[in-house]
Amino acid sequence: MKKILAALACIILFTACAENSAEYKKMKAENDSLRLHIKKSEVEMDDMLGILNAIENDIKSIRETEKYLDIQKDTELSGTRREQMQNSMALVVEALKKNKQQLAELQEKLNTSNLRSSALQKTIDRLTKDINEKAEFIVRLQQDLNRKDRQIAELSGQVEELNTDMEALKELSESQNERISDQDKSLNTVYYCFGTKKELKEQQILTGGGLFSKSKALQGDFNKEYFITVDKRQVTAIPLYASKAKIKTNHPEGSYNFFKDSDGNLTLEIGNPDSFWSLSKYLVIEVG
Repeated sequence: MKKILAALACIILFTACAENSAEYKKMKAENDSLRLHIKKSEVEMDDMLGILNAIENDIKSIRETEKYLDIQKDTELSGTRREQMQNSMALVVEALKKNKQQLAELQEKLNTSNLRSSALQKTIDRLTKDINEKAEFIVRLQQDLNRKDRQIAELSGQVEELNTDMEALKELSESQNERISDQDKSLNTVYYCFGTKKELKEQQILTGGGLFSKSKALQGDFNKEYFITVDKRQVTAIPLYASKAKIKTNHPEGSYNFFKDSDGNLTLEIGNPDSFWSLSKYLVIEVG
């Protein structure tokens, strides 16, 4: 019994010491930080989904009003019916303006958050398209009613404002698409060059090398203009116009092969571009 109590005392003492150690405190801090990050992401996602659900419900209501207005536009408008249409159109315009603002804010939240959800982005794009189509319907309906009854022209100012909002949202979407395209291009841009050892040394791309040492690539202030810039997704074969070739930069084995043509010249074939360019965005090949 005394031995058991002594063993338990040692375990409690060891646990207390471990909990007070710097390593334990560091791990606990990292764990707390990770939990906080996950909680923040969950809150951000719940907030965004809540906004999307609200917009979806608004669009359902607008769709019913749209059907009503589409039927009424071809009927003779009494004073009461005209007023009802005016009120309905005004409500749709206000709802669309509110939804467009919500979508713009939601897009900004998605851009600045740590979330990377293609499904969420597709939903935002779809809702933006729906709102734009309904805004265009209101514009066309306003034009029809203006020809039919000039008394409804008082809504033209609101429609014009809606058109301005549509253009602003379109410009925002185009700007975001351009930024995404630039980021995509940057992520997939790689550089390659090939030449004899002498040519590569003249450009400071290869340095060192002697009787008992190997030359090294990209160690100093090399000439970047000597490289060819390409999109790694579009270049899977590089003709080298030489019978001998050696890759001087670091690229995983198995991601490429050399093949000779009928003239004995080599071509570098890249079988797995993502793997091949994973270690370096620069490719240097010594030929000769």
